[in-house]
Parts: sequence; structure tokens; C-alpha cells
Amino acid sequence: MRMATNNNADLEALHHLNRRYIDAVQAGDVDCFKEILAETFYCSNPDGSFVDRDGFLAQTAEKTKIADLRAHDVLIRLFGEIAVVHAHTSYLLNNRRQSKGRYTDVWLRVDGKWKAISAHVTRC
Repeated sequence: MRMATNNNADLEALHHLNRRYIDAVQAGDVDCFKEILAETFYCSNPDGSFVDRDGFLAQTAEKTKIADLRAHDVLIRLFGEIAVVHAHTSYLLNNRRQSKGRYTDVWLRVDGKWKAISAHVTRC
């Protein structure tokens, strides 16, 4: 698969979607995820569980156990109609202890719109 040249409009859209994704995790914003997740979305969670879109929406609706979630060193790679987003995160646990993690999200352009199709999340 050939890596596409940097398309500024796509990169801008994906950076915006990445910020929305992080904000939606922190806020438990199920409606946002209903909009940006593909019907075929799957997620590997930090605890090793593997959930489909409905499972992810259900866990998003639960009260979050972290605060001040931030993404750092976001790297977006474009491969035509597919994009891969890598980043690391920092956040506070309920006991206010600082923690960190990493994630990789895969996006697919569907009918001209980017939709998240896969996520893999780790916590350190």
C-alpha cells in the first residue's frame, strides 16, 4: 500500500476528529461516538477486553475513572482512504495520581467522511 502525500485538508480533519475523540472519552459523550465511529468499529481496551461498537458505546456511557485526559505527540499517517493515528496520553486517576498510556486508532474514509474503525488503548 502506497503512503499518500500529505493532504492538508485530511490531516486537519483527522486532527480535529482526534481531539473530538479524546474529549468524548473524557466527557463520556456517547452521541459524539455515535457520529464518528463506523458501524464496524472494534476496540482493544487496556484491560485486554475486546469490544464492538455497541460495547464501546456502553462503556463510554459509564462514569469515567480518569480526569484531565490529554493526547501528546500525535502522529497521523495517511494511506489513501485509510489513516492511522498514534499518540500517547496523560491523565489523572481517581486518586489524583498522574498516569499515562498510548493509543492507535484507525480511520477509514466512508462516503467522504472519516470514521473510526479500530482503536487499541494501553495504560502504563
